[in-house]
Amino acid sequence: MTAAAHPASPSAKGGGRKKKSSLHKSIAHDLGVAIVTGRHQPGDILSTEIESSEQLSVSRSAYREAIRILTAKGLVESRQRTGTIVLPITRWAMLDPDVMAWMFEGGASESVLDGLFEMRLIIEPAMARLAAMRRTLDHIADMRKSLQTMERHTLATDEGQAANRRFYSIIVQATGNPPLVNLGNSLGTFVLWYTEFQGNSGSKPRDTIAEHWELFDAVAAGMVDEAGIAMEKLIRANQADFPERQNIAM
Repeated sequence: MTAAAHPASPSAKGGGRKKKSSLHKSIAHDLGVAIVTGRHQPGDILSTEIESSEQLSVSRSAYREAIRILTAKGLVESRQRTGTIVLPITRWAMLDPDVMAWMFEGGASESVLDGLFEMRLIIEPAMARLAAMRRTLDHIADMRKSLQTMERHTLATDEGQAANRRFYSIIVQATGNPPLVNLGNSLGTFVLWYTEFQGNSGSKPRDTIAEHWELFDAVAAGMVDEAGIAMEKLIRANQADFPERQNIAM
């Protein structure tokens, strides 16, 4: 294991001028981005608390709290007589909103995107089938309204993207399964960050209005198998976009 360099300083330095609550989050953010983008490799030992706090001109307590945040998210682990060690990606809480944001901020790797899409293909068609079994008239009305808004504004606008997220959220809620709702909300965070990442790359989102209506029709009609197939088709349409981008970090 090799010793890692000092973490990058928070984006808004200023030591005592910042409130502790925002300072430790800023430190955690910069360290988190450095880890998920590979600047700190698994097995690297971060600089000591004293060294890092002096380097960043922050209090030891602020730095210590930042490490606690990263530990809770599975990015690092503190060991006696060794120090704070960067953990492998298999230990990360990858669906944590902060971890996901850090991954996309630094340029999500193709392998990470592949893995997340693969997970979506396993889970979300099953969610769609369950939604087709349990949806209510209110769910159907809300989904239709969201799709009409999406169609009117298109997915190239903020309004259209907000309607898209609302449509997805309704399907998740329609499953009536609290653990799935929780997981679905996390997957929805991936959809949000993926869309923003795509926009930042200069690519326009694929027009998947037809696929959305196909999914809606199946769920609304209670066609269980067709709902699963339609969800898979929609996910694969989204997945087909990302290999074409040129700025994915490898």
